[in-house]
Amino acid sequence: MVEDVSPAHPASDDAPWWKGALIYQIYPRSFQDTNRDGIGDLPGITRRLEYIASLGVSCIWISPFFTSPMADYGYDVSDFCDVDPIFGTLADFDILIKKAHTVGLKVIIDQVYSHTSDQHEWFIESRSSRTNDKSDWYVWADAKADGSPPNNWQSVFGMGAWQWDARRGQYYLHNFLVEQPDLNLHNPVVQAAILDVTQFWLDRGVDGFRIDALNFAMHDRALRDNPAETEFKRPPTRPFDFQRHEMNMSQPELLPFIERIGNVIQNAGAEKFTVAEVGGPRPLSEMKSFTQGNKRLSSAYAFDYLYAEQISADLVRKTQKEWPGIEGEGWPSWAFENHDAPRAVTRWKGSNPSKQYSKLLVLLMAALRGNGFIYYGEELGLEQGEIDFDDLKDPEAIANWPETLGRDGARTPMPWDGNTNVYAGFSDAKPWLPLQDNHASASVALQSKDPKSVLNFTKQVIALRNGCDVLRRGEIQFPSEGELLVFDRMHGGKIRRCVFNLGDNNLAYDGQVDIDVSVGSVGSLICPGSGFISKAS
Repeated sequence: MVEDVSPAHPASDDAPWWKGALIYQIYPRSFQDTNRDGIGDLPGITRRLEYIASLGVSCIWISPFFTSPMADYGYDVSDFCDVDPIFGTLADFDILIKKAHTVGLKVIIDQVYSHTSDQHEWFIESRSSRTNDKSDWYVWADAKADGSPPNNWQSVFGMGAWQWDARRGQYYLHNFLVEQPDLNLHNPVVQAAILDVTQFWLDRGVDGFRIDALNFAMHDRALRDNPAETEFKRPPTRPFDFQRHEMNMSQPELLPFIERIGNVIQNAGAEKFTVAEVGGPRPLSEMKSFTQGNKRLSSAYAFDYLYAEQISADLVRKTQKEWPGIEGEGWPSWAFENHDAPRAVTRWKGSNPSKQYSKLLVLLMAALRGNGFIYYGEELGLEQGEIDFDDLKDPEAIANWPETLGRDGARTPMPWDGNTNVYAGFSDAKPWLPLQDNHASASVALQSKDPKSVLNFTKQVIALRNGCDVLRRGEIQFPSEGELLVFDRMHGGKIRRCVFNLGDNNLAYDGQVDIDVSVGSVGSLICPGSGFISKAS
């Protein structure tokens, strides 16, 4: 049991609560089941709010729980303004919000504005004819003279991005699954309908939104072909990777729509927080443009770390230097893992990574400038789950087997009490994805009793960041290059030096070591997997 249920008490200044906050992401299917169907639900989240508050995080982000046929496990929404029965009811959500606020937690929820499910009533009407009231609510186009799709655009999920619909005798656009038709957000009526969804959840008391795939929300009206990609950051694994996505994403008309979103949210209160997911060919420029000024969004994040095959001092310096979050450039957010990316400790260290390495990543996240996202189980050092093909649920993993670690391995059940006979406290029924044996041994109950556990180290590090304006709001500078990662965080005349050895070799460090919190042995030699944050000077 977790005894400390006090809410976080971050350092106070004139900045909004979210600036520099650490936010805990919950994938609801896998967090806590209360009705014995093997699937997590909203009452399960409510049941565990005291635990989340005890971590010291400021906010929770809940992945989609809306009505959905679950082709993409909630990111194919058939009703934006209701709860899918497998997760509970709107009344359950209201109880969750109230309880979260009672224990000192803000709540942000996912919003999927670029597409819907093909079972949404909007799409059902739109596909019924070319003349109905919602005929142009989605992206429809005629076939070429030879019957082929309108252009060469490719779907994220490894197929062409156009699907023929015999009822209309046209193709519709789907940047993701066939079951996820793209909304035509060039249409101001569609924009208004989406903004009504935003207002609906604001009225229910949410503190903000994480906006999914926002830069897919506008397409080139002329439907021009995407050019071929000529510079690959990593070997392509799907047709989508062979194109530069200049026409099916991130059109100029997107920024006025973002300002309309920002206006609705700001009218609900200055303390609301919005963060956009940004992928594609121009993530840095888009993250900045989506968040510039006071009319758009609070923050954004890309996949710099989420899809990185290895983390390094060079990668950290690059991301932090490119977007330090200075005045006028918006405020960055960072994540090492989430529901779309394999667990970081496995991705970067392979099978059986050390607890020390998990602690190092927690410390690094707390030291970076910007908001940090902690994915459920990351505070336990959970590794990527191993899912047999017959147990896969993720359509992307099934389509690309075995060339990807897949998303299912990062969505396995949260281990609460370490008893594998009752599925580690997640459920009394067989979970929707297999519980991992090595996860049960890393459960909350077991780690709570161990003062040297990843969980208790995470609480220590979050408490340090919460009480330190230097780490939450401060500037960042890099006094040196090289394999050893060294940077200074500065605010109000105070400095904290942060040093990390993310590589595999012992590295020399000739600076003064006056440690506030550390991982591993430090001194004149920094061992692999070691690091520290200095005391304030």
